[in-house]
Amino acid sequence: MLLERVLGKTRAWLIAHAEDAAGAEAEQAFAVLAERRRQGEPIAYILGEREFYGLEFRVTPAVLIPRPETELLVELALERIPENAAMRVLDLGTGSGAIAVALAHARPQANFTAVDLDHAALAVARANAKRHGASVRFFCDDWFGALSGETFDLIVSNPPYVAAGDPHLAMGDLRFEPQRALAGGEDGLNCIRAIIAEAGAHLSPGAWLLFEHGYDQAEACRALLEAEGYLEVRSWPDLAGIPRVSGGIAATIDGENALK
Repeated sequence: MLLERVLGKTRAWLIAHAEDAAGAEAEQAFAVLAERRRQGEPIAYILGEREFYGLEFRVTPAVLIPRPETELLVELALERIPENAAMRVLDLGTGSGAIAVALAHARPQANFTAVDLDHAALAVARANAKRHGASVRFFCDDWFGALSGETFDLIVSNPPYVAAGDPHLAMGDLRFEPQRALAGGEDGLNCIRAIIAEAGAHLSPGAWLLFEHGYDQAEACRALLEAEGYLEVRSWPDLAGIPRVSGGIAATIDGENALK
């Protein structure tokens, strides 16, 4: 992959021209990239992009690297956005914009809003939306701060959910990713608590809140949802059978949102 980037050639071309000399400039450029990789820097940051849900996304150290397990959240969201329906969908903590852009690409008739607290992350998200012709409204704020009085037909989020003291934060790819987008407080649930508590005022009657969480947090997340009065609370497993997404429906009383 690194050599493909340096030479601007496909893998098939490289195989067919395996005996060709690369040239001193290309060799030097490859050595620089190879050293970055040897130091543990993720390939996605070195190349500046990562595939997610069939689309190529620009990534920088300002954003988390999109991961395959998050595609479950996209699939569950798409099941709740009928084709040709002009639903209002909100993505909280959008980062690279992978979730919002993937959804907007698949459901262009819907109205998408995405929020992130970091200006640099939003710059990446906007670039990805432009790259894929996705119409997304972006705000730089903390969760619902910029959305006073607005309601949505679906809210999705991949919030920070790693416990602050988790040793994995100092290992592997996580060493290079923005800690603010990973760590969710002492037990990893601070951001999830805030989203669950505040989302009720921004969900239209019968609307879903869906969010990704850690491999061992499903039970705690369902308890938080139930305590806030959400209905049809459940968790969904990834391909490995591990519950990674939980959610619930905004309760209604006589057509009004009971969570408000």
